[in-house]
Amino acid sequence: MGCFRCFSIKFKKKKNKDERRRQGPAATAASFASTISTAPRSSLSYSTVSSSAIGTSQSVDSSSAVRPAASKSSGSVSVSSARSIPELYEERGANNLREFSFRELQAATSDFSRLLKVGEGGFGSVYKGVIRLPGGPAGGTVVAIKKLNPNGHQGHKQWLAEVQFLGVVEHPNLVKLIGYCAARSERGPQRLLVYEFLTNKTLDDHLFDRAYPVLPWEIRLEIALGAAEGLLYLHEGLEVQIIYRDFKASNVLLDEEFKVKLSDFGLAREGPSAGHTHVSTAVMGTYGYAAPDYVETGHLTTKSDVWSFGVVLYEILTGRRSMERNRPKNEQKLLEWVGQYPVESKRFIKIIDIRLDGQYSKQGAREIAKLANSCLAKHRKDRPTMKEVVESLKQVMQRKELDGDVGASGESSSPDKAFGKTTTTAEDVAVASARRRMLHLAALGENANSIAKRRFMLMRASAAPTPT
Repeated sequence: MGCFRCFSIKFKKKKNKDERRRQGPAATAASFASTISTAPRSSLSYSTVSSSAIGTSQSVDSSSAVRPAASKSSGSVSVSSARSIPELYEERGANNLREFSFRELQAATSDFSRLLKVGEGGFGSVYKGVIRLPGGPAGGTVVAIKKLNPNGHQGHKQWLAEVQFLGVVEHPNLVKLIGYCAARSERGPQRLLVYEFLTNKTLDDHLFDRAYPVLPWEIRLEIALGAAEGLLYLHEGLEVQIIYRDFKASNVLLDEEFKVKLSDFGLAREGPSAGHTHVSTAVMGTYGYAAPDYVETGHLTTKSDVWSFGVVLYEILTGRRSMERNRPKNEQKLLEWVGQYPVESKRFIKIIDIRLDGQYSKQGAREIAKLANSCLAKHRKDRPTMKEVVESLKQVMQRKELDGDVGASGESSSPDKAFGKTTTTAEDVAVASARRRMLHLAALGENANSIAKRRFMLMRASAAPTPT
């Protein structure tokens, strides 16, 4: 089957190439700009996947296209609907996204000052900036600006995929794309994306960075539900099915109220076409989060996202990353470690994040683990849909008791002390206190950035030659 699909793809490409030759350079450029297939490299690659199982993708020179244009998508990733993502983008997104000039984004970030750098990933660096938007505040709108690293693992195709996917989707649990920049400067081709700015960083930061206060049980469940609803929308909320393909804690952004916004759609793909069970594609994503059936075969489905969600559920439950090489050998791989503590056994409580210090629901934790196990089923047909996951999470959230066992280790202070609480009886007080603490940390970070920026500007001014 895989060989037949590859042959079909090559045949269609040759046919399209002949048509473009007859139609001239304009058609060639349009077809090129609409390519959203997967890039040949990512943070995850496997040599074990046979070539017959991997879909063919075209390479793209990032300097060849200057703006996202829409056209027909290839048959390898088309969906059951007659319209594809590029077609929907032309209808919905092309007029909703703003095209920024490179100079405008340079000015917004003080020429991409390292003092305004707030993150870095496979795509490149993310900067905090201020831009003026029609109808926005007089002082400008704070935004996040992601700048493609031309030497990085991701390239023009991921940039274009993100523009087109985020130009089509609209959901409270998906990050909002404001606009893009595709230009050529003295530094070469430039590809940038401009998003809404989210003050509370990522789930990864709050779970694993000990500089942050303990994330309370209730907020962990709210985050899990928000992420699940975002994935459900991608899988079932559009006429086009979208497979996220890179769900992980670092792609779960949080706003000031800890509402979830899924980000980074560079690896997203359209679902299988009518009559097909999967999309055959190169294996990409992040090690530790990719479903084993996808890794072994290159067959991508929505159940690949479900597997990744199961991994993150265990991260939320345990406060441990999917892979931690600094731990003892039998604890380095999260899924192998939690497997030593069956859900129904008395030993199960040993996997619960010790920093919760008993402030969690015993039965709720077991139900979360059972849900995670179902998401991690070996055969994809045995995994639940995201709709079923959402319903299960809502049921767990009905459990209001915080009757978990207090950890025996003194590894961390209790959540009460971390958030400055004086009582442990009211869960709404705990949640409100946690949010106030996070906002305080964000304000401190803003103040530190402002001070550092002023010092930097003074240093530059003092180093400048005195006019004669």
